[in-house]
Amino acid sequence: MDKSLVNSDPEIMSGALCFAGTRVPVKHLFDYLEAGSSLEAFLEDFPTVSRARAISVLEAAHSSLAASATAA
Repeated sequence: MDKSLVNSDPEIMSGALCFAGTRVPVKHLFDYLEAGSSLEAFLEDFPTVSRARAISVLEAAHSSLAASATAA
């Protein structure tokens, strides 16, 4: 995934994959959506993550999964 979207640093959140420039783990976005919360609720609770960045991460995850599915 694009380093401008996410990063992992052992010094930040124990190395969890976070939205770049924040301390917000990407997993939180997926946890919110899995629990039935909206993207708006996630963005409201984590204002350091922009809508554009969250959508870009979701699109990148979708593309990665689609590529994996066609390769299998």
